[in-house]
Amino acid sequence: MQTLTNPIAVNSKTGDQPFLLIEEVGKVYPTKKGDYTVLDGVNLTVKEGEFVCVIGHSGCGKSTLLDMVSGFNTPTSGKVLLNGKPITKPGPDRMVVFQNYCLLPWKTVYENVNLAVSAVFPEKSKAERDEITRSNLHMVGLDEAMNKKPGQISGGMKQRVSIARALSIRPEILILDEPFGALDAITKEELQEELLEIWEEHRITVMMITHDIDEALFLCDRLVMMSNGPSAKIGEILEIPFDRPRVREEVMEDPRYFKLRNQALDFLYNRFAHHED
Repeated sequence: MQTLTNPIAVNSKTGDQPFLLIEEVGKVYPTKKGDYTVLDGVNLTVKEGEFVCVIGHSGCGKSTLLDMVSGFNTPTSGKVLLNGKPITKPGPDRMVVFQNYCLLPWKTVYENVNLAVSAVFPEKSKAERDEITRSNLHMVGLDEAMNKKPGQISGGMKQRVSIARALSIRPEILILDEPFGALDAITKEELQEELLEIWEEHRITVMMITHDIDEALFLCDRLVMMSNGPSAKIGEILEIPFDRPRVREEVMEDPRYFKLRNQALDFLYNRFAHHED
């Protein structure tokens, strides 16, 4: 995938048209007690090559919003456009990495990735598909684990397989749904840094759900903070000013880091505190 010289420039394919446009999006589910509005009037523009994190309390519609970008869900009102075209179903231009890995346990690490490559690139020769599979597993440091099955590797390694599988088909958007939430702190930090290295190399557009403010501030260009549901909206967007490539220690020692962190904490735990019924 070609590296973009400016990761937040307007999309070269569409001129001034936004790369990803979420406009006045609402989502309503019918229930026995009446309609339940999950999202109401959500507006967001994402630029090509941008790294965006979405944060908010449980039930605020984060996953629903990203499901609309991935094509697993559709808006009740409003529209979601990629390169000016409505997203109506899943497609290989948008790949999702989930928290629970979603690997086939009876297949090897290599086979899990190669299955996706073969499905998306059937016109390529076996040798070409093999090279794509191996190069993406090499990218995430899994050369020695290619012939192992998911039950034989750690959680961190399983998530590396998921990331390699997603990137192997050259998607336009990588959608991450709390991908590191189930990992221990050390593995989590390692994978965060590996993800940034991969992003720096390919500058793929990333949308990521997280509950971790520190993770978001380290990774993203913008932090999108959702108000509480029902009828959740985008409450505030923080621009993250740290230079890239980022070094964790430098980011955390920057006075702006604590200001941004406090601003996010104030939003989540004061202005939009989550109260249990």
